[in-house]
Amino acid sequence: MAEFVDGFEALAKIGPCCCIFGSARVRPGNRYYDLAVDIGKRLAEEGFGIISGGGPGIMEASNKGAQLGDGKSVGLNIELPFEQFSNSYIDKEHSMNFDYFFVRKVMFVKYSQAFIMMPGGFGTMDEFFEVLTLTQTGKMLQVPLILVGNEFWSGLLQWVKEVMMDKENNISPKDFELVKLADTADEVAKHVLDFYSQHALQPNF
Repeated sequence: MAEFVDGFEALAKIGPCCCIFGSARVRPGNRYYDLAVDIGKRLAEEGFGIISGGGPGIMEASNKGAQLGDGKSVGLNIELPFEQFSNSYIDKEHSMNFDYFFVRKVMFVKYSQAFIMMPGGFGTMDEFFEVLTLTQTGKMLQVPLILVGNEFWSGLLQWVKEVMMDKENNISPKDFELVKLADTADEVAKHVLDFYSQHALQPNF
């Protein structure tokens, strides 16, 4: 309960933000690390703060991009026995630590007006399908959900379409349309700006 209260107090007036998810294991020089920097910077220049998981890899890159674009740089770190530590590109007043994944996930979802999914592992998949499920079921308003990297995501999307949708009829074509694909920072920004040219910026819960 204390983590919920602290999170709500810290983020209640954060303003419009985009959340960037992705692997903690990539390093500077990796193409997806560099792309995450560009995406964070590009969205910050359009007036969006950037929320990341607060750790290394894609999270660090997106926070770095936010600072380069003079935007708010938020990090929601999780206490883990490996990999995770707060990166140095988070604004001091916007750095938080969580013990519980489920509380941290609520903060991501409640305070983000777009979700950018970079390549990652099980945690990224968990976050992707959580947001997709909340949108599909109407538990949150529809917001941009953008998968970055056709090469990384195309196999999964093909399976979702051919097996989950066409063969087994477990989702509808309308559900499949909730997801957009992008390969560049400009494409990501265009998806977000196009969406908000037709929808008001507002809390998604």
